[in-house]
Formats: sequence, structure tokens, C-alpha cells
Amino acid sequence: MTMRLRRLRMNEPLRRLVRETFLSVCHLVQPVFVVEGEKQRQPIVSMPGIERLSLDELEGEVRQLAELGLGGVILFGIPQHKDEQATSAYAPGGIVQRAIAHVKKAAPELVVITDVCLCEYTSHGHCGIVRDGVVLNDESVEVLCRVALSHAAAGADIVAPSDMMDGRVAAIRAALDTNGYSHVPILSYSSKFASAFYGPFREAAHSTPAFGDRRSHQLDPANFREAIRESLVDVAEGADMLMVKPALPYLDVLHELRQRCDLPLAAYQVSGEYAMLKAAGANGWLDERRAVEESLTAIRRAGADVIITYFAKDFAKWQRNKT
Repeated sequence: MTMRLRRLRMNEPLRRLVRETFLSVCHLVQPVFVVEGEKQRQPIVSMPGIERLSLDELEGEVRQLAELGLGGVILFGIPQHKDEQATSAYAPGGIVQRAIAHVKKAAPELVVITDVCLCEYTSHGHCGIVRDGVVLNDESVEVLCRVALSHAAAGADIVAPSDMMDGRVAAIRAALDTNGYSHVPILSYSSKFASAFYGPFREAAHSTPAFGDRRSHQLDPANFREAIRESLVDVAEGADMLMVKPALPYLDVLHELRQRCDLPLAAYQVSGEYAMLKAAGANGWLDERRAVEESLTAIRRAGADVIITYFAKDFAKWQRNKT
């Protein structure tokens, strides 16, 4: 007998009937950059189609995202003032703290995730407090707890520490629980690699380090076992969700975590991944829409419950146009 596996691939109704992995707009989260000022829609050259938005422009944007059915947004703030202690990161009237209120007012059905890190707020661009050229772990964690508490107080649905300091999940969990925010989940950037794919984000967020790099705290791209250990430590410290970042270069890590733990998993299709697909599509080297849908499906297939992607809005529009 000849095995004819093509039988179930001969037409779209058959393929749809036996499809193993489904990708829905509700699985997607759109990153949003917010800035001070009014009527600001600042293009990001290395990320065509993505803009920094002032708060008045943010409301219309998130209404559209909600109307398209997206799962949520993750907010990144660019403050007017930066200093060595990242004081703008936890100010009650900070840019992200106010942005949360605007999103909640305009689109209450969207889940609001906030990035908890210091790199956008420090004058040196590093993810923590620096002394003598070294990023200090415990001192940084203290500040990160203040940031997470300020986001929770402003109404964030989920706080997402992205700094990769040791012990920060446990410390943030304790800070939230003892200050009346035990209901706020933590999405930990638990396997975050020191990747070359973050370049466009650093332009977008004005967060390029003034000196050195982030290899002292972000993961070595060569280390698989260490990445799994990092994530499992965050499970033990009280994380409610885990994240692998970047997504496509580290699908092996994502898949292994899916086998190892039952927490919801997120994957971040980062700025460099977005920029590559955009550039190739713009040059006619590939079909952008098909390539994006294929990449997102691959991330889901590897085990992601949630995908943070700059293509979220575009994907939602494409899905709407299919119907």
C-alpha cells in the first residue's frame, strides 16, 4: 500500500479541517511607545509603520486595536527627564502611569501590560542602577519594585519585568502583595537573550546604552540550559506568566518551556524580526503577509499562548479583510 499523505492537503476545506495550530487576533499583543507632548505621531525609521504616540493620539490608536479584537497592548514610555536613578520610571505622573489611564478610559476591554525596566529612564541607558560602570543587582531590584508598584497603582493589568536582574520576580511579588496588589499578575521576561535583534527598539525607545552592553545580565545566545533554568527560577519566585525574547531565534527554548511548565507562555517577536520582514517585503524579496503569518504560526506551534508583535495590528486587519 502506498502512503498518500497528500490526500488531506488537496484543498483548503480539508486543510482547515485537520489544521493543528490556530492563530487568532486575541493571542496578539501590540507594543506601543508613548511620549510627552500633544499631537505627536513620531515615525520610527527602522520600524516602518510604527510610531511614538502622545497621549492624545494614544486613545484613538487603542480604540482601533480594541475594535480589531487584539488581546492587549504593552506600554513603553519615553520620558522628558532621564537621570542615573531612573526617577521618572516610578513617578506617579510618569508617562506610562498616565498612559495606563488613557488606555483604560478609551479601550477598557484591552489588557494593559507594562514593561518594568529602567533603560528608557536612565541617563546612561542601562537596565539598572550603575556604579563604577557596573549594573548593580540588588539596588536595581529596589527601584524596579517601585516601578511595578506605580504601574499597579495606575491600573495596569499585568506588570512585566524585563531587566533580567536576579531575584526581581520574588521582590516584585512581595512588594505587590504587601501593598494591596496581590491580584496583579507578573509576566516575567524570563528567558531574555543578549540579542542583536533589539537594535530598532533602542532607536524607538531612546535606550541605547551610553557605554558597554547588557551581556552581564541578559542571556548568552549560546546557552539553552541556562535559559530554561532562568525561567524555572522565575516560576519558583512567583511569576504568573513567562516570556521568551526574541521569538523566532529561540523557538527551541519556547518549546522546551512548554514541556517543562504549565504557566502561560509569551514570546516577543522583537523589533529586529519586524524590521527584517518589513524590509524584505518592501523590496519584493518575499510576500510580507504570508511571511508574517507563517512566522506567527511557528511561534504559536512552538508553544506560545501569547505573542507580542509589532505586526499585531496589521495581522488583525488582514484577518478582517478575509471575511
